[in-house]
Amino acid sequence: MAHTTFMAAEAAAALIPDGATVAIAGNGAGMISAEAIFAAIERRFLETGHPRDLTLVHSLGLGDRAERGTNRFAHEGLVRKVIAAHFTWSPRMQQLIRDEKIEAYCLPGGVIQHLLREIGAGRPGLFTHSGLGTFVDPRQDGGRCNARSTDTVVELMHVDGKEILRYKPFKVDFAIIGATYADARGNLSPEEEAVDLDIHSMALAAHNSGGRVLAVVRQVVENGALQPRSVRVPGIMVDAVVVDADKQQFYGLPYDPTVSGQRRAHLGALRADIPARLERRIIARRAAMELRPGASLNFGFGIPGGIFGVMAEQGCADQMWTSVEQGVHNGRMLDDHLFGAARNADVIMPSIEQFDYYSGGGIDVAFLGMGEADAEGNVNVSHLGGNLIGPGGFVEIAQNAKKVVFCGTFDAQGSKLALEDGRLVVQQRGAVQKFVQHVERITFSGGFARESGQEVLYVTERAVFRLTPTGLKIIELAPGVDIERDILPGMAFRPEWDNPAPMPAASFL
Repeated sequence: MAHTTFMAAEAAAALIPDGATVAIAGNGAGMISAEAIFAAIERRFLETGHPRDLTLVHSLGLGDRAERGTNRFAHEGLVRKVIAAHFTWSPRMQQLIRDEKIEAYCLPGGVIQHLLREIGAGRPGLFTHSGLGTFVDPRQDGGRCNARSTDTVVELMHVDGKEILRYKPFKVDFAIIGATYADARGNLSPEEEAVDLDIHSMALAAHNSGGRVLAVVRQVVENGALQPRSVRVPGIMVDAVVVDADKQQFYGLPYDPTVSGQRRAHLGALRADIPARLERRIIARRAAMELRPGASLNFGFGIPGGIFGVMAEQGCADQMWTSVEQGVHNGRMLDDHLFGAARNADVIMPSIEQFDYYSGGGIDVAFLGMGEADAEGNVNVSHLGGNLIGPGGFVEIAQNAKKVVFCGTFDAQGSKLALEDGRLVVQQRGAVQKFVQHVERITFSGGFARESGQEVLYVTERAVFRLTPTGLKIIELAPGVDIERDILPGMAFRPEWDNPAPMPAASFL
């Protein structure tokens, strides 16, 4: 007997009562988003004032920085609390948090996905080392992001003499997920989507909490039409399906089979897209010197993306293995709002399984951005300038990679640099220091890294720093740069140094 009901988006939105906990899947610019139901919930609230006081849960950021994705929930009264890992794509939600209009709890992306799986399995929360020493550690902020947020969502425990964190479970009333196809029995296949993400663990959490699972698909097919291995969520877990014939792979973009892995495009020679800005070009070239053949690599959003161009220029891309937290391996990685997808990927797997790999130490070298760093080697990318950004998958990646290479400019806002005869000239320092005495929030813990023996580098255009048992040490200096003149005035603390080597000349091509 069929368990799933097929209905309009408005009918699905009407199922959600006031005060419900709603988990939604999606990434970046609309990947695997159930946008039709999101829009119907927003319309219903604006017309009737209901549902209201929702708790919104999502593991990765989703939106267009304007109207879609989590922006549709960013209305005062519609949401009472948000539990999420990334907020950049929803400036309206960020504003509600700053204005103390809603409670906000920021947890690592992998933690949220794994916690949903534990909730679905009926286990007593998530027990993990992920987040120790960071802003989610209860000895710091416990994931709370404004004064209004007072709940205890994580607690410190000791198991076998080791510190761990327990992220507390909660009841999930609704999971709202997306897929490409549903069959008449409600089985869901995301086979033409860019990513799978965490749709199964999210559906599991809602279904086994006694809640409901609502899905948006592009098309319904007859029973037996779906390949069994393409089904990610079985129909027994799916309560309602909404058909949206206009559903897209990304916001405003049609389905591309080379992104979903169903076709391989002839892409020609990989284009060497070397960053145009001098400081970014220097950082990318120097960071790329930490690559090694056969390594398992992860590249974060932002400045590390420039390393792809260097790899292409050197023709070494096929010697590496690259993955991102969305579950995509190799291929031509997409960037900016399409970050997390790739053309001609080798593997597209559920992101929750990707986070398992990361949490267990599967990455050899991670190249990640750096908002600010401090004297202890801590790095902050999640709370900058009083604004909640969120770490996404940064915490699991940075904390567990065997080696981390942080990539960032030495300072920000107004710095002017020039290359003269192979020497870097600092014409004007930036107005904002990025090497501060204490970071605003700890997204990466230098102390945890030292205890675990992790190798950590901080690559800037002026100098390369290494994490040592006592703090940061300058190990390389750009030709033409003087420590007393060009480095120390731009830092809030005094690093160590002992005859630093010159940064390799190839960094300044």
